[in-house]
Amino acid sequence: METLPKRPDLRKIEEKWRAFWKKEKIYKFNINSEKNIFSIDVPPITPSGKMHIGHVMSYTHFEYIARYKRMLGYEVFFPTCFDDNGLPTEKYVEETKKVSKATIERNEFRKMCFNIAAELELEYSKIFEALGFSWDRDLLYRTIDNFCQKQAQRSFIDLYKKGEIYRKEEPTIWCPFHQTALAQAEVDDKERITNLNYLTFELSDGEKIKIATTRPELLPACVGIVVHPEDKRYRNYIGRKAFVPIFGQEVEIFADEKVDPDFGTGIVMICTFGDKTDIEWWKIHDLPLRICITKDGKMNEMAKQYEGMTIEEAREKIINDLKEKGILYKQEELKQNVGVCWRCKTPIEFIVTKQWFVNILKHKEKLIEIGRKVNWYPKFYRRRYEDWVNNLKWDWCISRQRYYGVPFPVWYCKNCGEVILAEDEKLPVDPEKDNPEKCPKCGSNEFIPELDVFDTWFTSSITPLINSKWKEDEIFFEKIFPMSLRPQGHDIIRTWAFYTILKSYLHLDRQPWKDIMISGHGLDRKGKKMSKSLGNIIDPLKIIEKYCADAIRLWATTAKIGEDLPFREEDLKHNMDILIKLWNASRFIHQNIEKLKKPELTVVDRWILTRFGLVIEDYHKYFGKYELSEARRITEMFFKHEFCDFYLEIVKYRIYGEDEESKLSAKWTLYNVLLGTLKLFAPFIPYITEEIYQILFKEMEKDKSIHLSNFPEKMIEDREALKTGMLLKEVISEVRRWKISNRLSLGKQISKIEIAAKKEDIEKLKLVLPDIKGTNRVEEVSFREGNFEVICHL
Repeated sequence: METLPKRPDLRKIEEKWRAFWKKEKIYKFNINSEKNIFSIDVPPITPSGKMHIGHVMSYTHFEYIARYKRMLGYEVFFPTCFDDNGLPTEKYVEETKKVSKATIERNEFRKMCFNIAAELELEYSKIFEALGFSWDRDLLYRTIDNFCQKQAQRSFIDLYKKGEIYRKEEPTIWCPFHQTALAQAEVDDKERITNLNYLTFELSDGEKIKIATTRPELLPACVGIVVHPEDKRYRNYIGRKAFVPIFGQEVEIFADEKVDPDFGTGIVMICTFGDKTDIEWWKIHDLPLRICITKDGKMNEMAKQYEGMTIEEAREKIINDLKEKGILYKQEELKQNVGVCWRCKTPIEFIVTKQWFVNILKHKEKLIEIGRKVNWYPKFYRRRYEDWVNNLKWDWCISRQRYYGVPFPVWYCKNCGEVILAEDEKLPVDPEKDNPEKCPKCGSNEFIPELDVFDTWFTSSITPLINSKWKEDEIFFEKIFPMSLRPQGHDIIRTWAFYTILKSYLHLDRQPWKDIMISGHGLDRKGKKMSKSLGNIIDPLKIIEKYCADAIRLWATTAKIGEDLPFREEDLKHNMDILIKLWNASRFIHQNIEKLKKPELTVVDRWILTRFGLVIEDYHKYFGKYELSEARRITEMFFKHEFCDFYLEIVKYRIYGEDEESKLSAKWTLYNVLLGTLKLFAPFIPYITEEIYQILFKEMEKDKSIHLSNFPEKMIEDREALKTGMLLKEVISEVRRWKISNRLSLGKQISKIEIAAKKEDIEKLKLVLPDIKGTNRVEEVSFREGNFEVICHL
């Protein structure tokens, strides 16, 4: 039999088993397998910069689950995937290549994005490969590949025909930096300090009123003024008119209950548009449209002398002019939350544009109902989902004014304006290059292509449909959909989770998955999110090189489900100790490895086997709830503090002794507990467990890989032996404490120990008297009734 060397060469171990798993197709998915399928809706990785250790934490969580389910006997559907279309990739290309999509030919920019994404995919793949990810590369998809484009366009056409998609010119949430429309889910709240500016407006009869605003740059867009109908101070102003300072337009004063009488002066401007309330008032009162901000965040001709200035420049200049004219009479510092683009953090604006929308608001009750059919882990995150649904105010804007994305399968007839959809058998299409044969309404053959692309979430929201080959392979679809598990971060519940539930409902009236597992983020040691701008990114490959992949994987297990985890390098040192302890314990045991028929077991062996059976039970219970940190914790605690610290020390005298029956019992127990422990560790630390299994157990167990073997089952349950074993541990602990306090080695022979205990406990301890003597190296043991106490004599 091959032996374990004194120290493991972790680099060679990782290289060897990566090559073996790949060559032998250990993780190959078989749709025709008779096993039950466990399918994972893997979060597509976004190639938009350097991958860091924070990404490792959340991705390894569901990798553990894939390995666990495989060893539990499932056929595991675990694809590799990349979300390489959309704003993040565009932004990364513009930053790294120092180009602007506005100054480069459209197709050339797309090629640049595609090539950069491909380079990043290779870089990311090296990291996941180094970490030992067990996904099936043959299931690879990219959200920009032809199949995904086909499925996204098919989704659009299906929803359009169902009347769930419409196109409308509406006030739209807009990012001036990226110059594209955004959905409500793509807007973050950012707290900032600004000034509340108090201005005087003159009424048509010369009387003056006072208005407070944080956005004086929107004065040219002011189309009305509102007060609360029950505010006694201003009742007589309702219906009258006022002139807007500097710009001079005359606007009417209205009453509306949404006005907060306690904010500022209690009089508010209606501008087109400062916020969502402005939009509501504009519609309710049928007010004119005065847009003063361009798509790139500058003032237009409506702003007169301020035209061409940025929003910030115009605000500063208008404030100065208002002060000079005596119109601005007071400023107060104000803490406010402002909506910003979730990517660039630029404050959003509201601009009227023609966009495509998916119906959401009319389906809110149904979306909550579908969400409740999904099992949420942890449960409290379902409340976050429902709060998001309940607070939605907009339908989903799915069109983006970008270059790199999935194109709409739409043309407009140049003659009659008819919307023309692509035919299913011709998908995917690029409306700039492809054309329909003729307009179905007027017969014209001249078309205007839709140049917008889908919101990246429009494609990402159908990952269960992409994975299950919706409308492509009915048999495959029925086996995969709904998927077993969606793992994802808590920050994208409002986007990826919500939109996926929405799409699954609109297309199929079904839930997309059975379970959803929410993970946190890997943070730096100060608890901050890792980012290039903060300079706190940690390269996973460098950490793997310094320690090893299994050590990083163990670090990730310490994060509780749904919680963030700071990265501390000292945790990896602790994890290395665990790996070496597992190696050393295996080295000791390997000399006595022998697959035997189950012999008559001693009390001590029955104790450790009963304890191990309880660990197995809890392990599966925790994995069943996706509480991975607890499954790892109880495995480690059993291995270190019961198996190594006590059981191995207890059986040494028997292994080297002459009592053959006792020796056989110990060997059988060592074989099964070590093998079982390796299997419990295997989902977390695949490399070292594979190495030990292949050297010590492969020949006898016959499974090609430990990762294709089955988990251990409970071998015995003996509650009395469990109690006896606990008492034995207490006696050993007391003797060890005494030897340490007297500066004696733990192997020092002593003459006698006296044990005081309850009568029933003494009877139990007498059953393991040889173990007490052999473990503690004591010649004589005496017992007496009393409170528990161990007295040692040198």
